[in-house]
Amino acid sequence: MATDLKPTVSPAQSLDLLDIRLGRVLKAEPAPGTPKPAYRLTVDFGKFGTRVSVGRFTVHTPEQLIGTQVLGILNFEARPVGDSVSEVLILGVQLPGAPSGDATPLVPLHAAKLGSKVF
Repeated sequence: MATDLKPTVSPAQSLDLLDIRLGRVLKAEPAPGTPKPAYRLTVDFGKFGTRVSVGRFTVHTPEQLIGTQVLGILNFEARPVGDSVSEVLILGVQLPGAPSGDATPLVPLHAAKLGSKVF
């Protein structure tokens, strides 16, 4: 069901506060202890290091995710998810027809340098 748009904000109130960068999935494995099926992703962000993210990208196989470039928010607080700590939020969108919360990651059309900033 469609929802109304949120209020208009300036970039300084929103996007400028987020550190969104490009990474590459190195590992994807089932995340233990999560309330719904999820993967524990190990993502390389170049000079910004390797970080762990737990997300519901299980509509894909681990093999489909490994090697994929993804977009992640690096400056959110780490949070426990199941038996893991999610250090970065990988951006995704709901996959049509999938259960609520199951997502596919946002990916660039062309490969780019790891750690590149989204603007």
